[in-house]
Amino acid sequence: MESTDPDSGLPRGMGAPATRALAAAGYTKLSQLAGASEAELQALHGVGPKALRVLREALEERGLSLR
Repeated sequence: MESTDPDSGLPRGMGAPATRALAAAGYTKLSQLAGASEAELQALHGVGPKALRVLREALEERGLSLR
């Protein structure tokens, strides 16, 4: 089970580039990603397949999902 970073509110394990890219796009909490499209997130430089998998798993644990 991935833990959530208390400072960013994003799951750990996706890597610093993905975390920075999401924060720069205004996503600082996992709940903000609910309903975002995978294509939109993957278009961010630094967000790749591993980050998307970690995000999907973390959202699913909370009953949420990407679009």
